[in-house]
Amino acid sequence: MAKTAHKIVTTDADIDAAIARAALEPPHQAVAATYDAGDDLITIRFADGVELRVPRRLVQGLQHATPEQLRRIEIEGPGTGVIWPALGVAHYVPGLVAGLFGTRRWMAEIGRRGGKRRTKAKALAARERRAAAQALATPSTPGISQKSNLLA
Repeated sequence: MAKTAHKIVTTDADIDAAIARAALEPPHQAVAATYDAGDDLITIRFADGVELRVPRRLVQGLQHATPEQLRRIEIEGPGTGVIWPALGVAHYVPGLVAGLFGTRRWMAEIGRRGGKRRTKAKALAARERRAAAQALATPSTPGISQKSNLLA
């Protein structure tokens, strides 16, 4: 089946309107970044006074750094990057704001580690899910399952 090409027309007025909208919502501009060894957190302060605090262990490239190396943070460009020159590590601030602390592979690994956590609350939730699934599968009337009753 042949695809139909659609002509997209963008007028000067459309472009001007988009520029005006972007001016109303400036990007987060980092003005300072610090490392708090006590809480093991990276803090990024923005021009509007907002602060972002990220656990160091989540940020790719900082796992084996010393507190001294972590304290040497620089703001790069117009406040859109943070770099650790001694470590050769740099991160894009809008990415950190969006919760992206590294490459796709790094983020997948963080997810795998989180999924393997064993806590009492997680074990209880798993038992409750299994019990609920078993209750649905248990027939309430001989020969008829509750799933069938729900559909009837």
